[in-house]
Amino acid sequence: MSERPGKPKKPTWVIDKERARRAAAAETVWMFGLHAVRDALANPAREKLRLVVTQNAVDRLGDLHGMTPEITDPRVFGKTVPLSPDSVHQGAALEVKPLKWGSLSEVALREAPGETRPLLVALDRVTDPHNIGAILRSAEVFGARAVIAPARHSAPETGALAKTASGALERQPYLRVPNLAEALTQLKHMGFILVGLDGTGDAPLPELMAKLSGRAVCLVLGAEGPGMRDLTLKTCDHVARIPFAADFGSLNVSNAAAVALYSAAQA
Repeated sequence: MSERPGKPKKPTWVIDKERARRAAAAETVWMFGLHAVRDALANPAREKLRLVVTQNAVDRLGDLHGMTPEITDPRVFGKTVPLSPDSVHQGAALEVKPLKWGSLSEVALREAPGETRPLLVALDRVTDPHNIGAILRSAEVFGARAVIAPARHSAPETGALAKTASGALERQPYLRVPNLAEALTQLKHMGFILVGLDGTGDAPLPELMAKLSGRAVCLVLGAEGPGMRDLTLKTCDHVARIPFAADFGSLNVSNAAAVALYSAAQA
């Protein structure tokens, strides 16, 4: 009697993809601090799982949007919620699922409220959650459609990022893509002009933005120190610099993003 053939073995890439999907489904984020928790509670798109608060914090939060809070003593708050000891939680923490913003094309082609031109920000290896949080705030202020970053070399949604973003994480699309160079190429096909920010750039940013007036632009910034990777730099259509009044120092990446967004929004 012949043996029945076994079930075909799945390729490694299929197994890895399934594992990644299961891990993403299980991933949760702890928001902390009154402002971040209040904004997450008010976001109907945010899947909320658990709200842990002190009595003082729940009184200050106001509308809990249907969540039943777990009231805990301030003295044991750090043992009740898995936060780092230096987290400024103000007695409020909310466990949530990461937001789902949609595909790159859906996000990039979705008109932002009050925008003066289609505007995106792409970040290459910016891993500090405080920098990304600040960039999300600037992107929201200046009407960018999204902030885009590589999934493997950028800060994920965290409580620290949300606190720095001061609510912008709930409203400003933050899309992490599998391959940044491929995403930038796709944006080119959608009609976006890629403008890299680098101190070696030939064109001053305000002059370049004036020449591109009304055009869809994606501002591309690299991490402090190493800057953009070579492939990212080569993918850009233009490389511009922010003009300085003196020949010393440089801007923090979040400050550079704010200046660049302002320049792009005004042109």
